[in-house]
Amino acid sequence: MEGSIPDDAVKYLQDTFAANNPGNTLTVEIQPWDGIVNKLQTSLASSAESPDLVETGNTQTALFASVGAFAPLDDQYESLGGSALIPSFVEAGTWEGHKYALPLYAGARGVYYRKDMLQKAGIDVPTTLDELAQAAIDIGQANPDGVDGFSGMYLAAVDIHGVESLMFAGGGDYAKQEGGRWSSLIDNEASVASLTRIQKIFKEGTNYALADQASQKSFEKFFNENKVAFMVGTGNIGEKIDKSLWDADAVGVMPIPGTTSGSVGQTFAGGSSVSMAAKAHNPELAAKALELIYSKDFQESVAKAGWTPGNSTYASAQTGAFAKIAPTIVANSKLTPNTPQWGTSAGDSDLRDFFMAIAQGSDVRGTASDFAQKLTEALNTEQR
Repeated sequence: MEGSIPDDAVKYLQDTFAANNPGNTLTVEIQPWDGIVNKLQTSLASSAESPDLVETGNTQTALFASVGAFAPLDDQYESLGGSALIPSFVEAGTWEGHKYALPLYAGARGVYYRKDMLQKAGIDVPTTLDELAQAAIDIGQANPDGVDGFSGMYLAAVDIHGVESLMFAGGGDYAKQEGGRWSSLIDNEASVASLTRIQKIFKEGTNYALADQASQKSFEKFFNENKVAFMVGTGNIGEKIDKSLWDADAVGVMPIPGTTSGSVGQTFAGGSSVSMAAKAHNPELAAKALELIYSKDFQESVAKAGWTPGNSTYASAQTGAFAKIAPTIVANSKLTPNTPQWGTSAGDSDLRDFFMAIAQGSDVRGTASDFAQKLTEALNTEQR
């Protein structure tokens, strides 16, 4: 998927696979995230068009596993890492007792901030979500370096996992399952309070609330260009921050705080899994490719790119400031509802529309109530 695996790691897979399997090649096709569910639904159902292996977001795996689009990986589970594989991702990729998707990487989210700007403006590093929201507003108004177009934080409604991480950290949630039925939580008091705080940032703390998806693909540039002082990002974003800023000790990174001082807020456990297609043309070669994906060299290259690798044995290969806080963030992370319906009826486009409405200033309680009704109906729709 676009933005997932670094170029050198892709080259390693291709070169090593060719060397280990004379006369055969491994072709990696990069796909954009937008629209990927519909594209995979078509290609995985086709004997002619099906790929051998696919990467999916960990919120999408249940959708494909539940309809028989993936082949079970139970026989390879132990040899590919076993209990060292990220447990929550293994659980998300398990359907009716069989493992259909194994963790490729996890993308824990934290807050990157410009220490130099906060110091110039006399603003303390925030220790709670309320302080974070206010610091974004205050630093935006102070604009300590006098930069045109400056705002306190980069926060865009299209960055659904960044926004929902702030929502989770404030005690908000989407839904819970009891007795086999899903009920919405998005309109309860904790969620409304958390969304109200986010709307305050959208309104007063950022110029990027309505930014498009194109800008989201390289939003770290605003941080590098001194146009924002805060941004929510995964560990790999730290690798994209200008080295000169790190060298000057101008950058800080911390977990997204909770509602009380010193607490660590829950965040979305983002990341990807890898699966073998049920209609794979070359299942034996695909199994060999999986062995390379879970090899020490590949897993460590993923870690060095800033991700938490699927096999936690190699997490120590992560470097930099984010690596120090990643275990704490992952330990406090959570998933969206693990159900096939989440990947279709309650997919990314619905969440973008919901957060966009919040960003555009709609009444939070009323918008949450409307979305709760839609969410409850969607999550309880029988899978066809």
